[in-house]
Amino acid sequence: MKSIINSVAAVALAFVVSSQVMADKVVKKVSLKVNVAKSELTWNGKKVTGEHTGKIKMKEGVITLEDNKLIGGNFVADLGSMTNTDLTDKDYNAKLIGHLKSDDFFSVEKHPTATFVVTKAVPTKTNTYNVTGDLTIKGITKPITFPVTVTPTSNGVSASGTMVVDRSKYDIKYNSKSFFENLGDKMIYDDFTIDVKLVAGK
Repeated sequence: MKSIINSVAAVALAFVVSSQVMADKVVKKVSLKVNVAKSELTWNGKKVTGEHTGKIKMKEGVITLEDNKLIGGNFVADLGSMTNTDLTDKDYNAKLIGHLKSDDFFSVEKHPTATFVVTKAVPTKTNTYNVTGDLTIKGITKPITFPVTVTPTSNGVSASGTMVVDRSKYDIKYNSKSFFENLGDKMIYDDFTIDVKLVAGK
């Protein structure tokens, strides 16, 4: 009888310990909401004769941590908010943005947002990760990997990194050497960069 009681007690203790461990894990996993007012994307595209850069606002996003380490997240970019920051001539500036929003490039009327969803985050050193995720532009989803730095803040974290995106993978063909020959100085490079800055908190 005593052995039975001891066995029951042991099982009960194991259950309590197991439940506590699981509870600790739940407590240590947190999803932080991206502050869209403090977060943004900075784009840069290059051509044979120069380059252009600008900003894109966030619509929403989440950064997920476990034991203070990055394990997941996502963001939605508002392509309708796209701006150019290097052209001072208002008419030329508006013409460029209008062209980028057209079907020659991002087809913003049909695809008003772009999304990124983290599928894997591999720590490389303190606060730094190789992040892999699914980037969706114009309804086309492709995997992409880039380094991300996650920095603790007073009520959450900030995350930053630079994506190098091959536009030819997203059916953006305008003046691309991947689709057209003999473009000369009209060629626009396939790769463009997106500097990601996310600020998230509780």
